[in-house]
Amino acid sequence: MLYHLLYPLAADYRLFNVFKYLTFRTIYAMITALVLSFIVGPWVVRKLEGLQARQVIRTDGPESHLKKQGTPTMGGVLILVCIVVPTLLWADLTNIFIWLTLLILGGYGVLGFVDDYKKVVEKNPKGLSPRQKMFWQVILAGGVGIFLYNLPGFSTEVYFPFFKRLHPELGILYIPFVTLVIVGASNAVNLTDGLDGLAIGPVAINAATYLLFCYIAGNARLSGYLQIPYVPGAGELAVLCGAMVGAGLGFLWYNAYPAEVFMGDVGSLSLGGALGTLAVLTKQEILLVIVGGVFVVEALSVIFQVGSYKYRGKRIFRMAPIHHHFELKGVAEPKIIVRFWIITIILALVAISTLKMR
Repeated sequence: MLYHLLYPLAADYRLFNVFKYLTFRTIYAMITALVLSFIVGPWVVRKLEGLQARQVIRTDGPESHLKKQGTPTMGGVLILVCIVVPTLLWADLTNIFIWLTLLILGGYGVLGFVDDYKKVVEKNPKGLSPRQKMFWQVILAGGVGIFLYNLPGFSTEVYFPFFKRLHPELGILYIPFVTLVIVGASNAVNLTDGLDGLAIGPVAINAATYLLFCYIAGNARLSGYLQIPYVPGAGELAVLCGAMVGAGLGFLWYNAYPAEVFMGDVGSLSLGGALGTLAVLTKQEILLVIVGGVFVVEALSVIFQVGSYKYRGKRIFRMAPIHHHFELKGVAEPKIIVRFWIITIILALVAISTLKMR
């Protein structure tokens, strides 16, 4: 069967008995993704160079970015391959949550790939219009929302960290809520992807945090003890989260300052969408605002900047997103990147602390 790869070997051969343990498969999905990144990465970078898929740097941006002109982009293709392959190898592919997350990951990846291809290969500076991108993002995310709304046993309540009794029932409004979470997360990560390693570091940290929440949400005893929603089948998503962490670290090998390759929209849109989907499937949507705080602030900085200039004729920041503001204030790029990683780690710890504060 197509949906049977490594996971069923645990039932057929005693030698592979360890394959039935979720923790084992999660660890090896992470290792597989990391090793695959090291094996395939150099080839992908050479192919992107051969396609002349080189980053075009904005002339109105920080002057220090001009030296990045010509660096290969669309490296998100490598990330997607290194997430999908280990997931297909190590996950239970009869789990519908795995396929929903892969749908968003792949669908948003295709959307980003088309946009990148038009810009850097076909030399069409406009790429896909913002309206076209938003339309397909909403369609895909809305499809997930409709499916979950009609999925028997899946709750349409929204749970708030720190408040164990605060979980309003949204009913039919859960569909636009899911759409907002997935599309918002996708675009927030996209806006953050402006410095070498700035986006992929927090993505890996977020994925590691949701790995823990997926494992707990899928375990009736643990979720009951920690008073978080029990979601049957959500535990299997830990395997996919493990693959995301491994793929993120593998890509960081090439994307760390000074970057050899950029992820492009094919990476940022898909990774953000996947994080939003994981938040929805584990019933930890609001938690994403905490653990993904860096992405939230980056997105808000753009919204406030545009709004302020439109209605007041004045800018709040020297340049948005906010990481460019710090660059123009003279903070070195590596320092901004590492500080944003540190902030994300702190926020992840705060998110994890909510497990005992409900």
